[in-house]
Amino acid sequence: MENSLAPLVLVHRLAPGERGGGVEPLQLLLTADQRTSLRGHRVSACGRDLVLQLPRGAALQPGEWLCTASGDGLVRVEAAPETLLLVRSPDPLALLQAAYHLGNRHVAMELHPGELRILEDSVLADLLRQRGLAVELVLAPFEPEAGAYAGGHSPSSGHAHSHGHGHEEGHGHSHGDGHSHGASPSSKPHPNPPQP
Repeated sequence: MENSLAPLVLVHRLAPGERGGGVEPLQLLLTADQRTSLRGHRVSACGRDLVLQLPRGAALQPGEWLCTASGDGLVRVEAAPETLLLVRSPDPLALLQAAYHLGNRHVAMELHPGELRILEDSVLADLLRQRGLAVELVLAPFEPEAGAYAGGHSPSSGHAHSHGHGHEEGHGHSHGDGHSHGASPSSKPHPNPPQP
């Protein structure tokens, strides 16, 4: 398709079930990381230029509908296939321990019964194999868990941090990106306990 049309400027996220009829939707394939960016130039599956100018908020979700201010342009967000590590073990405890260690490294994960999925990373693949887990490469859509700080991190942000000491030393710390970790439970209560 020749792309001589002006870009569609997408400014609204439609609520579930709000999709209007009569307009042929475009498909927008995005990686998990791309779904966290609500502004910028994109290209639909058929080659149409799109500009996202969406209000701040949570990451886009596969199956979500976006539209122009006038409602004449309709786009459906889809998860693009990505190279992933599929991690399995016949031992549920080994898989749980792997999830714990990956989470401790702020690795984005997609969780399924009997398996974990993470973005391809050769160092993590070696670490997981050393722990006795089966690891294979797959090409599939990636839909990681939102996590406790949903909207605060992109799936690949991997914001490693080092303080010259471990987290177990009983103090809080901040990443400077909108969240912090309080002191360990042994020294004092967390300043912002989870709400029921």
